[in-house]
Amino acid sequence: MQNNPNEIMAAAWNGVSGRAWVDEQQLLDRTYESIERLLAGEALANGARQVLDIGCGSGATTLAVARALGARGRATGVDISAPLIDLAQARAQREGSAARFIRADAQTHEFEPGSFDLAISRFGVMFFDDPVAAFANIGRSLRHSGRLVMMVWQAAERNEWEVAIRAALADGGTEPGGPDPFSLGQPATVEAILGAAGFAGIDLTEARRPVYYGPDVPAALAWVRGFTRTDRALRRLDADAATRALDRLRDMLAAHASDDGIWMDSRTWIVTARRP
Repeated sequence: MQNNPNEIMAAAWNGVSGRAWVDEQQLLDRTYESIERLLAGEALANGARQVLDIGCGSGATTLAVARALGARGRATGVDISAPLIDLAQARAQREGSAARFIRADAQTHEFEPGSFDLAISRFGVMFFDDPVAAFANIGRSLRHSGRLVMMVWQAAERNEWEVAIRAALADGGTEPGGPDPFSLGQPATVEAILGAAGFAGIDLTEARRPVYYGPDVPAALAWVRGFTRTDRALRRLDADAATRALDRLRDMLAAHASDDGIWMDSRTWIVTARRP
């Protein structure tokens, strides 16, 4: 079994999680539409010409930024997942977008120094093995006074969706040393990491918004089963315990159903910083 968080995430995003995100592209686009508008607005508001999207997934945010920039600039997405980068490139081709996509690990990829005005991320930076080194590498890709704007989850207990899913998967336990989507949930942690990586002007703004899980329970359950942590938790269970966990997940999702689909509360940080 893989124990290194980087190996776990690389395997997941090129396996079950990557395929789940490809399959659920439309659901994800709806879920994060407001965040895409926010990040595209950041590019416009700050006069950016060259924008790097870290952990770009299937490219929705990168493409939104590219549309906002128009002919005056370019958006580049980077992600470790081959299935997602393939989908992002296909979407860009269909749209006739100038956005470009790179399959690479942003922690170590040798970006051209000072080549970007703005680095953005939509939940793409929480799984870094060595976050100080990773953000220092990203910082080197920014010009002097270039900005970093990223969305990260607040602490697990402040996110209704995580609390509910964790309770439903109780039989699966918690995997020690596993990937932690809430690793940047504490402001002091974020400030310490970015400061050590060479960033200044670090600021966190709270954002609370509902997260869309699908039009109905079967669709939501399929989506949740594609989460890396859900998949690994279910694999640790015997057949009977896994069935009980899935039943609890189904009941939990049904309790959040409405005429407009299934939504759960979430709390995030909008983190901004700059390269001195």
